[in-house]
Amino acid sequence: MEEKNYITPAGLQKLKDEYHQLAHGERPKLVEVVAWAAGNGDRSENADYIYGKKRLREIDKRLQFLSGQMEKAEVIDTSSIPTDRVVFGAKVRIVDESDQEKIFQIVGEDEIDLARGLISWKSPVAKALLGKRLEDEAIIKKPASEEVVTIVAIFRDGFEK
Repeated sequence: MEEKNYITPAGLQKLKDEYHQLAHGERPKLVEVVAWAAGNGDRSENADYIYGKKRLREIDKRLQFLSGQMEKAEVIDTSSIPTDRVVFGAKVRIVDESDQEKIFQIVGEDEIDLARGLISWKSPVAKALLGKRLEDEAIIKKPASEEVVTIVAIFRDGFEK
């Protein structure tokens, strides 16, 4: 049985936008370039043709991947998520043992962006936080050690508890 692709509405929109840009923007233009290059004779030394065909394969592979991800997407509405415990879509402010504060949002695998604090629900950090409540401690398992953090806030956009 195929695993669900849990995703936020914003994450699904990002996939749709990328699909649309590739399928209706970049790919049609590239097809024109390849057709033009093919008409110029010897294809074996024609850089436009060789690069264009390679890029078309890359685009088609990415479109197939995006289509599959969207097809199996299970969209979780984050606008009404509870803030009494950590769940998919929640933003969580934690403090570690050295009083370093971090904020993470637990999102789908297609939405990961560590620079923005977006972590996969399958990550060790998210697994340690899911189900916890305000002021609970969580143990994050790292390859060489464990880190104890305290949950100091659970919120969604525009709301903090």
